[in-house]
Amino acid sequence: MGIDFHSEKNSRTYTTRKADHSWVEAINNLVPIENISSALDIGCGGGIYSKALSDMGVTSVTGVDFSKAILEGAKENCKEYRNISFQLGNAFDTGLDSNSFHLLLERALIHHIDDLEACFKEAYRVLKDDGFYIVQDRTPDDCLLEGNESHIRGYFFELFPRLVEKETNRRHHSQIVIETLKETGFKNIEEVKLWEIRKVYDTKKQLLYDLSERTGRSILHELDDKELQELINHIDASLATTDIIVEKDRWTIWKAVK
Repeated sequence: MGIDFHSEKNSRTYTTRKADHSWVEAINNLVPIENISSALDIGCGGGIYSKALSDMGVTSVTGVDFSKAILEGAKENCKEYRNISFQLGNAFDTGLDSNSFHLLLERALIHHIDDLEACFKEAYRVLKDDGFYIVQDRTPDDCLLEGNESHIRGYFFELFPRLVEKETNRRHHSQIVIETLKETGFKNIEEVKLWEIRKVYDTKKQLLYDLSERTGRSILHELDDKELQELINHIDASLATTDIIVEKDRWTIWKAVK
């Protein structure tokens, strides 16, 4: 089944969160954000992290996505930010000038991409010399951690093992990412792990509603409505608390320098 990123009904599925302080802290530890005046967010989705970069002090932020519908949601989400602009493009062909950006972010993007080399070459082209490249995604190891009251995602694969193959097949092993970055010409490559707070729910009911809407979770589009309800019932029964739930996801972040 899969998510249709070009459907109008999904235009705001990636606009409903705010980047957490855990992510902001991780990026601040990796790059001298105070020295960065121009940033590019490829695969920007609803503009959540474009806004975060602006809030961190980046003077000019450009978001690129391949979906017109998603970009419309991003523009609405970021309408109060005059320093954020958006452009239709993709990770292989952004349509932007070479040597233009001090920082390039690709968050939750490369699991949609088979040709990492082409993706990384375009990133190298648009970055300025000594510019920073931040790639954030899950490795196969990140995906299959046990489900619990903070790692909700783990329950998806516990209940539906067929999703394991779907999930791991689209994820890149860290060594492949690092080797491809090196082959592309990037230097000073670092890898860090991050438990990023995805969202804080005041009640379990809010979480279950979010799941029912498949909000910002492309993997849930692999389930039909009956299966989705089965998953919601399973998570409802698995979580003892009805109070605040702090949902976290485990990520790998690679930093490289042009």
